[in-house]
Amino acid sequence: MIEAEGAGVQQEWSPEELWANWTLVESDWDLVADKSRRTRLGFSLLLKFFKLAGRFPDVLEEVPRAAVEYVADLVQVPATDFAKYTLVGRTAEYHRKQIREALGFSAVNGRG
Repeated sequence: MIEAEGAGVQQEWSPEELWANWTLVESDWDLVADKSRRTRLGFSLLLKFFKLAGRFPDVLEEVPRAAVEYVADLVQVPATDFAKYTLVGRTAEYHRKQIREALGFSAVNGRG
């Protein structure tokens, strides 16, 4: 498990655990619907990571590889595209804002 300022997310997942924890549910699909192929995978993984850990990842490597591959298949984007997603910048900030609002959270200390 990688630890970075808070709860870590396990790195090894069984198929059943992936299905139970990383599958996009109806409300998730509503949020993902307007995302371009370029950002759909990154947004989806941020969303599910936040739901699991209560925070956003500090680095892409915190997101389990099995989850990247599983969610990539769900959103029909190559898993390799996640390496192109950046956790800094306007797009990532906007994605975090959308996720927090959708889940009823607000930013704390300007982070996240």
